Amino acid sequence: MSMRIVVAMSGGVDSSVAAALLAEQGHEVIGITLQLWGKDVCVSSGTRLCCSVRDALDAGAVAARLGIEHQTLELVEDFRAHVIDYFVDSYAQGLTPNPCIACNNHMKFGALLENAKRLGAEWIATGHYAQTAYEDASGRHVLRRARDASKDQSYVLFGLTQEQLRQARFPLGQLSKAQVRSRARALGLVTADKPDSQDVCFVRDRDKDGFLRRELKAAEEPGPIVDIAGRVLGTHQGLLGYTIGQREGLGIALGVPMYVVSMDRTRNRLVIGPREQLFVSSFRVDRLNWVSINPPTGPLRAAVKIRTRHEPAPATVTPQPDGCALIETDEPQPAVTPGQAAVFYDGDLVLGGGWIMPSASPREC
Repeated sequence: MSMRIVVAMSGGVDSSVAAALLAEQGHEVIGITLQLWGKDVCVSSGTRLCCSVRDALDAGAVAARLGIEHQTLELVEDFRAHVIDYFVDSYAQGLTPNPCIACNNHMKFGALLENAKRLGAEWIATGHYAQTAYEDASGRHVLRRARDASKDQSYVLFGLTQEQLRQARFPLGQLSKAQVRSRARALGLVTADKPDSQDVCFVRDRDKDGFLRRELKAAEEPGPIVDIAGRVLGTHQGLLGYTIGQREGLGIALGVPMYVVSMDRTRNRLVIGPREQLFVSSFRVDRLNWVSINPPTGPLRAAVKIRTRHEPAPATVTPQPDGCALIETDEPQPAVTPGQAAVFYDGDLVLGGGWIMPSASPREC
């Protein structure tokens, strides 16, 4: 049955092919490109042009080639409030944020979804590599991994609600990246060989520290770099921008690789150590979202993914009375980073997830 569908068209190959597939299926497709960053500061960022004129032009060219409608939706203020401010505030609190998840939750499946409803669209589609389905037995819409595990993006979609998931379509869920580019070339799309976006799209030239300092309008104070025992090993120039597990940029040569183990903002100390000191076997998460299942009433077994490129680790997830959950992995995991998402899987099914909390005692939620 033909439906009206809004496709979030970023000007990249994935969203271009997503729109093409839906148009081939006979749906009425409306491509919408989000303008998320003020035109006065849209800048070149390596291979990624952040919300640039080129992106919008590429999306428009693809839409014209496919014979579908194309619009641009300006959401600069929303993007500032829900993504950029969140990104900056997280680092200021010693957390490592994931702006892609925030963007999906608030922009693509928030503001854009509301706009799609105003246009009378039944669905919203994106170029994410993931799959969704409806299960009669549970009466729930479920989120699943993409068929191509190397491109799976279900991790950054764990925050979707049932209502958002009901209206979401991921046309690339059964395809590989090679198949997507091949389809784009066959259709003669200008985005067929366009490089994928990299890093944080709104940070110019990958200068995260400079971006954060400009946003916070403050330079941080230098402080000691110490080991776990508190021995001073050097001096940092401000804690802003460091992240758990970081090895590069420490400015210390000790003969063995050293990594950021923690950040003590109270005493302005950067704590470093050898790789083995990064491993933990229990941690806490808060702001849980059970995307595909009803909230469990007791412990459950799951494979837990703690960052985008992390291989999910077998673990026990125990919900706590106050809404947090205790995660206990079968084997210690490296660089469990406060501020990142921990997402729970059962095979290819995304059960849900939460946000890793900083804590002195992982048993206290």
